[in-house]
Amino acid sequence: MPTAPEVDRLLVTVPSRRETGSFHTRVNRGTVVGPQPAERQGGQMLAPEGLKGVIPAIPTPFTADGSAIEEQALRRVVRHVIEGGVHGIMTTGGTGEFPHLSRDERRRVTEVVVSEAARAVPVYAGTAACATWEAIALTEDAAAAGADAAILTPPFYFRIPEEMLHRHFEEVAAAGILPVVVYNNPLYTGNDLGPGLIAALMQIHNVVGLKQSNDDLGQLVEALRLSEDTGRSLLTGIDSQFYAALSVGACGIFSTAAAIVPAEMVRLYDLVAGGDHAAAAEQHRRLQPLNRFLEYDPGYVSPTKEALTMLGLDCGPVRRPLPDFPESERPALREAVDALGGVRQAVSA
Repeated sequence: MPTAPEVDRLLVTVPSRRETGSFHTRVNRGTVVGPQPAERQGGQMLAPEGLKGVIPAIPTPFTADGSAIEEQALRRVVRHVIEGGVHGIMTTGGTGEFPHLSRDERRRVTEVVVSEAARAVPVYAGTAACATWEAIALTEDAAAAGADAAILTPPFYFRIPEEMLHRHFEEVAAAGILPVVVYNNPLYTGNDLGPGLIAALMQIHNVVGLKQSNDDLGQLVEALRLSEDTGRSLLTGIDSQFYAALSVGACGIFSTAAAIVPAEMVRLYDLVAGGDHAAAAEQHRRLQPLNRFLEYDPGYVSPTKEALTMLGLDCGPVRRPLPDFPESERPALREAVDALGGVRQAVSA
């Protein structure tokens, strides 16, 4: 398991507000000059170069009736992914059913994850909201819960012009609460962030990187090209694109599959880092039968919870109106999980 000093290497110390006379300090990062990402408790903050590797987007376990968070199950999931060698943990994203959580529940999930992770890896808390003020409030909650960074999509429901999408992220970042990861997921938000806008967002002070969940790989390639001089970290958010994304320069993945088979996803990352592309491509093909369930219509949450239950990590039901996993699909999902080591992936209670 990674140790607290390993996380400390991903963080850099910055002067306090009292020392500098302002909340931020000014630094050079490639061609970008401006304040560093927001201070963390103890004067530390997540640096852009710390945003890399395999970061599982974990589910939120519920009690059998779906009425409450099952905290012990959540702790088991955290241990499962950390023992699999991951480089961070994302809470309260789509996999974590954030639209079905209350504000207090979102904060509590992050508190539990931070507590169980015990600084072994950075924790990225989902703080997406339709309104800028609410995203800022949720980011304040995440900071109070001990998260290392916030990750948020554009607002959803309303179609928002590019200028106002930029302003949304700019205002959340300028609040100086936590470092911010921009999360582009146009299928679910209805507001796509094109490569040019992404490049502009990567120049915002206190933005440290991107989770790109646009299913057009070419959009990631162009965003990487346009953002090359910003010093920010761009990651994919699509499991079936993992090897391809690494091959064109992505720094890692925010991954649903890594919540299920963390060690197998980390192995793929390590193979690419070691230059063994033939073995990495083969590893990706091994993962693909599972990956396809995680791009499931109408959702990837129930397949994730079902697969974890197969591993002995019962996460309870999904909250309505999400559908249960179809009984007819269970044999194929079981085969995909077993092919990747099955129960060997899971940790003990």
